[in-house]
Amino acid sequence: VQLQASGGGLVQAGGSLRLSCAASGRTFSSYAMGWFRQAPGKEREFVAAITWGGGTYYADSVKGQFTISRDNAKITVYLLMNSLKPEDTAVYYCASKAENWGTMKRLDEYDYWGQGTLVTVSS
Repeated sequence: VQLQASGGGLVQAGGSLRLSCAASGRTFSSYAMGWFRQAPGKEREFVAAITWGGGTYYADSVKGQFTISRDNAKITVYLLMNSLKPEDTAVYYCASKAENWGTMKRLDEYDYWGQGTLVTVSS
């Protein structure tokens, strides 16, 4: 599975962005997908995940603010980010894993990673 993240950019606080992660591979629909982010000087952290069946998981810090979704026909997962804050500034990575169980929140659960897309939120 190869993953290509896109959609990052510069946005003012309070604005919105939608990130996309296009996947290759015929088994995408059976994979769980996740979004992680890494701010400067910080460790990579979990943001959101979605199972093949559409079950969703969110970090407490983004619950109610971000929405993860997937389109299996387009082999793409999305992260809609609303009400962005300067502390949301980070490189955002998408990831996938074959198993649709586990915490869904640990980096080491994921098998494949995209290259990251930078989101910068100005105050």
